Amino acid sequence: MKGGKVRKVGRGGKDGKVGRVDDGRSVADVARAVVRELQRHAQPAGEFDPARYFRTSVPLEFLNVRTPIVRALGRRIAGEQRDRWSVDDAVAFADTLIRSPHFEAKHAGIEALGVRRRELLPRHLTVFRRWLEDDLAANWATTDVLCGTLISPMLLADPALIPRVTAWARHRNPWVRRAAAVSLVRLAARGLALDDAYGVAATLRSDPNDLIHKAAGWLLREAGRTDPARLERCLRVHGPSIPRTTVRYAIERFPPAKRQELLAATRSGRTRNGREFGTSRARQIR
Repeated sequence: MKGGKVRKVGRGGKDGKVGRVDDGRSVADVARAVVRELQRHAQPAGEFDPARYFRTSVPLEFLNVRTPIVRALGRRIAGEQRDRWSVDDAVAFADTLIRSPHFEAKHAGIEALGVRRRELLPRHLTVFRRWLEDDLAANWATTDVLCGTLISPMLLADPALIPRVTAWARHRNPWVRRAAAVSLVRLAARGLALDDAYGVAATLRSDPNDLIHKAAGWLLREAGRTDPARLERCLRVHGPSIPRTTVRYAIERFPPAKRQELLAATRSGRTRNGREFGTSRARQIR
């Protein structure tokens, strides 16, 4: 990484314009400058309670910076440093910011690294899992952004990584378990890794956390996008043992009459033998 001094051109602030942060002497220098930039955009929360909304499980500070500003800042940093930083430098930058107590700083780091997502290597998946299990992404928004921006693209590019992520469904940390489901959402929506998606949903059926129930339902809903018959069959076979929140999320794409029918069918009756949850891996990518 080349040297240089942190420099900010343009004040930024409440007008919504993002000032430049470039020529970082080090990754840490740039990360600190990003936090200062975000602080200039800070807004009062008013009556809104972000900690309650985002279901944080560890103390977290909110600057209440608008999401477009956070995204623009992260992408601008990635552009300014592209010729100076290796992909490992970009990972180190995101690692520095995800350890920040500020919610928006975590997202800016992920957004910046997302610009380099095609350069990510399998070893970086271990870094992302560590962020989750160390509670550095301990709310549904940060976990989901991490999955959608970094992990899902890695799985799409290299399906051989899928088993590493599906194994997370049995992890002791709820954010790792949520990531096991959310990371497969984009694949399932394309009709890919459907056996893996149903397998993760099966593993998470007995989870006590409602945020996991919602993630499993989201995953099943997207799995049903290309094969609604399989989703309906799965729900009819296993519905009584699936958390109601999962069922409600899973049926959202069905017509209203079908939704009511499936709600009734999954509420009562006995589970029949079937293999829609956890079938063989032979059809996992299609």
